[in-house]
Amino acid sequence: MKTIVAGHEAVTATEFAELALGIDLELFTGSATESAMDRAARLDVAHEVLTELRESDPETAAYAESLLRTLPLKQPRPSGRRPRRAVRRPVKGCTARTAVAA
Repeated sequence: MKTIVAGHEAVTATEFAELALGIDLELFTGSATESAMDRAARLDVAHEVLTELRESDPETAAYAESLLRTLPLKQPRPSGRRPRRAVRRPVKGCTARTAVAA
């Protein structure tokens, strides 16, 4: 069965929520790659939208407010160190040796 909201087909649960509620989820959740300045600007806009939502649709406002408390998944930052190389150990029982010519 297809999930259609306002004539648009929602493929994922996130798209369904965006279409059904009329809000951009990333506005309230953010992304893992945003800078501190981008995050501050996004949160300013999100709080303004939240204020308007509280007046017009308190249920959606409560949902959006809960999204503000979630954190995006952070991507691991490189530590600046090289990864350790695996140490190769000889296989037990293998006695093959090479001869050296003189």
